[in-house]
Amino acid sequence: MRVLVTGSEGYLGSLTAPFLARQGHDVTGLDSGFFRSSWLGRGPDLAVATRIADVRTIGADDLTGFDAVVHMGELSNDPLGELDADLTHSVNHRGSLRLAELARAAGVGRFVHMSSCSVYGVASEGDVDERSPVNPQTAYAECKVLVERDVAALADERFSPTFMRNATAFGASPRLRFDIVVNNLSGHAFTQRRIAMTSDGTPWRPLVHALDIAKAIGCVLSAPRDAIHDEIFNVGDSALNLQVRDIAEIVAAVFPGCGLSFGDQGADNRSYRVSFTKINSQLPGFSCEWDIERGARQLRTLFERIGLTEELFLSRHHTRVKQLQYLIETGQVDASLFWVPEADRE
Repeated sequence: MRVLVTGSEGYLGSLTAPFLARQGHDVTGLDSGFFRSSWLGRGPDLAVATRIADVRTIGADDLTGFDAVVHMGELSNDPLGELDADLTHSVNHRGSLRLAELARAAGVGRFVHMSSCSVYGVASEGDVDERSPVNPQTAYAECKVLVERDVAALADERFSPTFMRNATAFGASPRLRFDIVVNNLSGHAFTQRRIAMTSDGTPWRPLVHALDIAKAIGCVLSAPRDAIHDEIFNVGDSALNLQVRDIAEIVAAVFPGCGLSFGDQGADNRSYRVSFTKINSQLPGFSCEWDIERGARQLRTLFERIGLTEELFLSRHHTRVKQLQYLIETGQVDASLFWVPEADRE
């Protein structure tokens, strides 16, 4: 299958694109290039040819000949969405819908969109599943809901969208992020020998390793059409529904000499447990292979190999908001996150 992966140089994309290529797909990447300087422990993984372009400006001709689009190229995570909610809607909702419309017009048969379990927001009664009401608390989550709604309306006998509501990702990647919970706690544990929680750690979060997300995408691409057509899948495993304090305790135990403390109840009211019964029973070949302890050990091995310093851990290169603010402040991109031509930079 000929596959276009957007966001191919991001945290998930730099793992997913090579993973799909190893499965035998003909993979091409498309990426904004915002995080090209953010390599951390780059390994000998299979390289995927990537075009630097913005999904908001490409045309249908750029999608002609592809059998599937795996769309990962959105502005990531909730804090980034709150930095500029309208910009997040421009890229994540309107930009993603436009990409799906172009893909459909170009004859692309499958469109796999990276949604998020954050659409559930606050859920106090039981494990939510794909039929549960959504309750988005941020611009980021709102956009996921809107894309699911609007792209689903495009589904027909020729165009099959699939929506992957990923749990919170963790684990090592060539373009590692430290602004997600397991990776962040692991960075603190390694560089500071202490995890000092500002909250009491009682909220629930579902988690999934980045490679298990890649595996889920591979399963969607190889599944029969009737198994994935206009379907939503929560991506993860019920065993990885954990309270934040339990996550911190698991991570702290992996890093020798790491202290751990908790604060008062935090301002973030998001808390939800998620059912992953559907993906594990209805998506052929899928099951998670990673748990938190194994993922934290993988991170510890990476940190030891590269000699991770506190300066690098806290730098802009591995925190999405910091890197985008840097690009704007230095005039490399404009306020709408379009690259500024070199000749126009002051």
